[in-house]
Amino acid sequence: MPSFAGPPGNLAPARATLTGYQPLKEEIVRRQEALPRRLLQIAAFALDKPDEVAFGTVSSLAQAIGVPPSAIIRFAQHFGFDGFVEMQRLFRDRMRERSSEYEERLQSLSRGLDPDDEAGKTLEGFLAAGRRSMDSALQSVSRDVFSAGASVLANGETIYLLARRRSFPIAGYMAYTFGKLGLRCELAGSSMGTDDDLLQFASPRDAAFAISFSPYASETIAQARMLRDRGVPLVSLTDSPFSPIAAISNVWFEVVETDYSGFRPLSASMALALALSVAIAERKQWN
Repeated sequence: MPSFAGPPGNLAPARATLTGYQPLKEEIVRRQEALPRRLLQIAAFALDKPDEVAFGTVSSLAQAIGVPPSAIIRFAQHFGFDGFVEMQRLFRDRMRERSSEYEERLQSLSRGLDPDDEAGKTLEGFLAAGRRSMDSALQSVSRDVFSAGASVLANGETIYLLARRRSFPIAGYMAYTFGKLGLRCELAGSSMGTDDDLLQFASPRDAAFAISFSPYASETIAQARMLRDRGVPLVSLTDSPFSPIAAISNVWFEVVETDYSGFRPLSASMALALALSVAIAERKQWN
């Protein structure tokens, strides 16, 4: 669950009282900085590919992650479970809940569609993927975290937008929206290669919003770190608690876009970006 950056929790294992995937995820995120290297590898894989954990075996997961099978058992016990199977139940429960919801939505989308209409099937697939992304974002981005991120950015005199590749359209749309709302911003991503010159003007009185999804853009990571080192408050949009920009952000949002045929629409990310832009404008009016 996206949260404020903070110190790692106590590393000592405890008897599991976690009743679902989401509480387990929050506990993993809370303790990530204190996890040993191999357990950190497993944690990153588990949160990035929970479906594989739900249906994998200790052996298959160990091979996929590149750790000994004993490390998988140790990871489960570290979070208070008797063993891997007990922990895996939480991942399987998550799959059951999501599958029933999505099947109903997919069925409603497919009603009335010509089975021979390939273009219609493609449209349906992308719309369904976008809908699933929206539903997921509603769960992963709480109102409190969203409000906190909007406040951090609204307090900046100028908002610096950092993005590359697939993430760049989101930052570009925010820059367009900020212009319409009368908000000062700078979009890093010039084809002239002048980004570093632009960012040198950023100060702790400003704020930055970084966007990067796996595989994370090295340029965005470097720029985000440079601004944080200079004391610029940073908010980020990413897809994993183990994203390199999540760890250095004051506040971060987790949005995982559902793919269709290998493509990932930006439906939920664009919606969040627009909502965030408007929320920032509202807070600046209050001030």
